[in-house]
Amino acid sequence: MKLTSKGRYAVTAMIDIALNQDKGAITLSLISERQGISLSYLEQLFSKLKKAGLVSSARGPGGGYRLSRSANGISIGDIIHAVDESVDIRKCGGAANCNGGEECLSHELWTSLSFTIETFLKSITLQDVVDNKETNVIKQVNFG
Repeated sequence: MKLTSKGRYAVTAMIDIALNQDKGAITLSLISERQGISLSYLEQLFSKLKKAGLVSSARGPGGGYRLSRSANGISIGDIIHAVDESVDIRKCGGAANCNGGEECLSHELWTSLSFTIETFLKSITLQDVVDNKETNVIKQVNFG
């Protein structure tokens, strides 16, 4: 699995909004400036985030984007999926046809890892990141 810039930038932009929306709606140009992300790239991402119901927008003076629900109600996994990213590390994407039409010997291992990654990303909310609680969540994962 490789999280592309699409997923990383979407998460970063959403964190920016969560941190700053108490000042009003946040424009993409402000996010672009603060985070060093291309404005045209943000426009593409926010089209998907809006379609997924994670942000709402307002036009005109004072316009921009806001979270459509509380930061506690939006997981990092929600954001990644909204921009069409996948955290599935299986070569077959779950079809179990990875070895010439058959399930490969390590299929269950990669299935378990994909599930663990998905569960982890769904367990962290934007509010956790804003509150710097993500380190506590990471500590809860048993790597031993």
